[in-house]
Amino acid sequence: MPFANLKVPADTLTPESKKKLIDAVTDAYGERARATTLVLVEEVPDGGWGLGGNVLTAEMLGRS
Repeated sequence: MPFANLKVPADTLTPESKKKLIDAVTDAYGERARATTLVLVEEVPDGGWGLGGNVLTAEMLGRS
């Protein structure tokens, strides 16, 4: 069973954009795997990201 775990910043995707993302990932695995492809979209709260030991926030990324 193909599995994709996507982590995105919280409150950045609409329900429609989540659907498009899930569809695109599912399509990438191909028709044979469609019925068993699991895509999990997890929303990470602001400050829940880190790079190089530094906590990243929406403000730091220019998103606020």
